[in-house]
Amino acid sequence: MTFGEKLKEARKEAGLSQEQLAEKMSVSRSAIAKWENDKGMPDINNLKAIAQLLDVSIDYLLDDEEKISFTIKRSFYRNVAWCLWC
Repeated sequence: MTFGEKLKEARKEAGLSQEQLAEKMSVSRSAIAKWENDKGMPDINNLKAIAQLLDVSIDYLLDDEEKISFTIKRSFYRNVAWCLWC
């Protein structure tokens, strides 16, 4: 899912319209629409506000994948730990 799709889904899950979210964030409704349509990205302060208002993590919003794969990361760290003892 894209950032915009996740933003829209989280906003609807929170029961907010674009206008209501915009009002809470002190931005325009068109800014919310632009972000939801992947025509732009909020700055870091707005991103933090979105995450807090919609009760989602920034990682969730920014990651293109729906789930983070921990298998690859674990494998990498095991190899690094093994090499440290080499």
